[in-house]
Parts: sequence; structure tokens; C-alpha cells
Amino acid sequence: MKWIDTDKLVLASRSPRRKELLEQMGLFADIFPADVDETEKPDELPPAFVKALSEKKARHIMQLQKNAWVLGADTIVVQNRQILGKPENREQAIHMLSLLSGRTHEVFTGYSVGHFVKRQMKTHAVATQVVFKTLTRQEILWYTATQEPYDKAGGYAIQGVGAFLVKKIHGSYSNVVGLPVCELIQTLAALEVIQFEDSHHDPDQRKPCGHSPKHH
Repeated sequence: MKWIDTDKLVLASRSPRRKELLEQMGLFADIFPADVDETEKPDELPPAFVKALSEKKARHIMQLQKNAWVLGADTIVVQNRQILGKPENREQAIHMLSLLSGRTHEVFTGYSVGHFVKRQMKTHAVATQVVFKTLTRQEILWYTATQEPYDKAGGYAIQGVGAFLVKKIHGSYSNVVGLPVCELIQTLAALEVIQFEDSHHDPDQRKPCGHSPKHH
């Protein structure tokens, strides 16, 4: 895989996790966080909310970085139709983890890739189901005594110490971290920002993420 567009990539997020996920794929981005209103609208479904917010972030930075590809993203945790944001204190973190304990919740990430001058924009949302183990009071108190929950949606980090909370997942792991890498790479390839060498010889190179041949 190589970057074939002459314009740079800008990440409209201060998330170190998203930056790291990009760099794991060999994609290096300038960081320009988008400070926009993230208030959810009443009755807006989670996929629509994260898509709209990711596009809002991307378009905000596209106005400032007109000759760059801009990536905007937003991740939310949803339990029983309730969006769980980032806990501001230990009491909120304890409450969130208590809600998630022993249950299945969904993580939605919306991402948008756009270019102002080239007038291109693609926006998608990806969902992952996450199953938590049943947590003891002691486990919740111990985890919330670390610094990890307090800048994470839902109050946990699956890629950190919080891995012990998660029993299993259904869907994209990187989506829970903050960026669905499989889908993002497909989008960048579709926009002809990146390419895979000799990919035009491979009829299977555009297979959807998460799909594999069935075994009989």
C-alpha cells in the first residue's frame, strides 16, 4: 500500500489512538483538532449522529486546509439507546461501567474523508458489539482509580488495561479503539488516495470488510 496523491493527510482529531492506528498502516497525518459543537439531536439515531459529527469535523478543517485530505471521526458507546460520553469524574466512570457490566453494548464510529479543492467527501459509520464480563464492585473501583477511563467514550479503553473488562466482541476491533481501519483503507482506495501495488491483477481486492469465503 502506498500514498499516491500528492496532497497531505490531516487528522481532525487530537486522539492519540487514531493517530497511532493510522501510523500502523504507514499513514502519517498532520493534527488539526476540530472544535465543533458535539451536542446530539433529540431522536437522532447513533449511526446518523456519528456520521453527521464526523463530517462536521472534517468540513470544519477542510475550510482551513483546502489542499489536503481531511479525516474527521467520532466514536460513541451506546447502551440501551443511551449514548455514554467520556466520564468527567470517578462517579460518572463508576456509573458507566456499572451500566456496561455483564451486558452487550454497541460502539459506533463515524468517519469522513474529504478534500475541499477536489470537492470530494465520503462518510460512513461502523458498528461493533462489545460484551462485558460481569464486574465486581472491587474491579470497578480499581479500574476507575487509574487514569484510563477519563478520556474514553464509555469510560474504558479496550486497547489498554480495560482489555480485562471485555469478554468478546462482534465486529471491528479497531473501530472500538476509535477508527475502523479496514473500512477506512477501502475508502481511501476508492478515492484513489492510496493504492495497493499490483492490486489491479487481483479480482478479490475489493472484498467488503468482515467477509471471508464460506467453508463447507
